Formats: sequence, structure tokens, C-alpha cells
Amino acid sequence: MGLGDKISNATDKAVGGAKDKLGDATDNPDLQAEGKAQNTEGHAKQAGESVKDAAKDVKDGLK
Repeated sequence: MGLGDKISNATDKAVGGAKDKLGDATDNPDLQAEGKAQNTEGHAKQAGESVKDAAKDVKDGLK
């Protein structure tokens, strides 16, 4: 996983978490849902990148 991907995924998780908390604090369910979705997207992207990295490591180990 490239550094840019790591930063982007971490940003999605952090901003999503902040939106979720702000939505909760302001009783704004739309903002809360948007935050949860963005946070989940960041986690999913990170998991996908980890799978790609693991596959590359296996491929490199077979050489």
C-alpha cells in the first residue's frame, strides 16, 4: 500500500469519526450517518489494500 493510500484511508476514518460525533452532539442523524459511512469506507479501503499487500508478499515469496 502506498503512502498516499494510507493517508487517504486514515483521513476518511478520522473525518468520518468526527462527522459521526458531531452529528451525535448536534442531534443531526444525516451527518451522523454520513460520518459512519465515511469511516466504514476508510476501514474497507484499508482492508482491501492490506489484502493486496499480502497477495504481493505471497507472490514475491514464490519467486
